[in-house]
Amino acid sequence: MDTNDTQRSADLARIVRYRRDLHRIPELGFDLGQTAAYVERVLAGLSCEVTHPCDSCVCAYFDAGVDAASTTAIRADMDALPIEEATGASFASTHPGKMHACGHDAHMAMALAAAVYVDCVLRERPGELGRNVLFVFQPAEETTGGAKTVCESGVFERYHVDRIFGFHVWPDLPAGTVASCAGPMLARASETHVRIHGESIHIAKTLGVHEAESHDAALAAARFLVAERELMDRLGAEEPCICKFGLVEAGTVCNAVAGEAHLAGSLRVFTDSMLDRARAGIRRALEEACAATGCTYDLDFAEGYPPVDNDPALFGLAHQVVPELELIEEPLLIAEDFSFYQRHLPGVFFLLGCGVPTMADGGLPVENPRDEQGCPAYATAALHTDTMLFSEERLLLGLDVYKRLVHMA
Repeated sequence: MDTNDTQRSADLARIVRYRRDLHRIPELGFDLGQTAAYVERVLAGLSCEVTHPCDSCVCAYFDAGVDAASTTAIRADMDALPIEEATGASFASTHPGKMHACGHDAHMAMALAAAVYVDCVLRERPGELGRNVLFVFQPAEETTGGAKTVCESGVFERYHVDRIFGFHVWPDLPAGTVASCAGPMLARASETHVRIHGESIHIAKTLGVHEAESHDAALAAARFLVAERELMDRLGAEEPCICKFGLVEAGTVCNAVAGEAHLAGSLRVFTDSMLDRARAGIRRALEEACAATGCTYDLDFAEGYPPVDNDPALFGLAHQVVPELELIEEPLLIAEDFSFYQRHLPGVFFLLGCGVPTMADGGLPVENPRDEQGCPAYATAALHTDTMLFSEERLLLGLDVYKRLVHMA
């Protein structure tokens, strides 16, 4: 076995151990006691300064020496999702109702393996790295945007960070793919909550009552949903945007008009001007639906996450050291709180393919075998689903990219 094969085997063994250990102990939001403790145990054996700049955040700073005035940051998110796992893997979640269904266990495993690599370079080949490295293990990406609290902590100023990189594993891309682009890449997200107030009366009393006097919250919600969808179709023809409501609740019993309705959805756009237009249009559609049914409403737009917008100059430098990078031609309507870092300092975000390759040699469909612990070679389920799982081999490419990025001048 040559040196490269030996290193690859060592990297894979390390990533498998980290990823599967972390996959067993998923935690939510800022409540990351076991997860953070595991990350700290790995970092404790390395030549780095470990700090906690804000709630449930673990940072590891590697000093490359007196000639390294600036610092490269690498970010990994630590929180999981409130999903009951159904993968059947031997290393499945041991925490009921919680699962790493978005790949954050993989993100941490890659970052921890990269930290081990940086430690090795500094000890065995001092002077080789021209920049310091800061690893950021953050909380609450899935909920309140933990990245924002990291930015506000002052940790980047303390360590003179002037660039940041991050990954997201991506089942929609075939394994062996790394993708990104300069400029807008992922959408701005704004959770949207609607509460419609009507009057609940027995349906027998509504015979002959005009719609405008019905005070029917369910009817108002239905009219609003149709109008809002038509609005998005019109706006989407001009610029990518979407707003859909995944939660719709109304009424309490089958034989009474609904006195209240609650709708919760998400608005996704790429520009501030479209955000303003979409919000104004949604409010107008809601006003008209409620006026037509004699109802009133409350409407709340969360500020949400900004769009992921890759710094063009930094992207150009990264593309030079990652020439195999595939370019994303159209921005994606998903959201990621990595965007908060990019409003604080230049950053580039990458997607790491972990899906089934399209075809094998000869055009035959690619098989997706499972190992002895029930882990499939490639992801066959989407993110945020209870069967999302894939082999750690997919992560070796991400680790290799991190190795190249920390060497980048």
